[in-house]
Amino acid sequence: MAALKLTCLDCGQVNRVPGEKIADSPKCGTCGATLIDGKPHEVDLATLEKAARTDDLPLVVDFWAPWCGPCRMMAPHFAQAAGQLRGRARLVKLNTEANPQAGGKYGIRGIPMLAAFKGGRETARQAGAMPAPQIVDWVNRAV
Repeated sequence: MAALKLTCLDCGQVNRVPGEKIADSPKCGTCGATLIDGKPHEVDLATLEKAARTDDLPLVVDFWAPWCGPCRMMAPHFAQAAGQLRGRARLVKLNTEANPQAGGKYGIRGIPMLAAFKGGRETARQAGAMPAPQIVDWVNRAV
């Protein structure tokens, strides 16, 4: 299996990971953070843009805000889905209140909103809170 490019969600460094090592919890060569751990990671807009543009593994983003009740309700389901999708997709969260420019850049009209990226482009989006099984099904169809 070919090497995959993965952006470290902690330091932003792009790493090349041999395809057969994806299940072995690869670590960033720069900061040592785990690249694939089955947990959603909070990212800023710059890290999201870099990962969406360069990563070979699909990236799923939960656009959310701390004041949003449905966002807070969906958070544990999103975390559960991240564990179930480990090795097939990476799930990240972007706080739209801390990154207000994301709304205009990605055309976000309501939150929570999920967007899937693969091959440097957005492949699907879904608005509204969902339970973990529905998130997993949506991701499997979207990527």
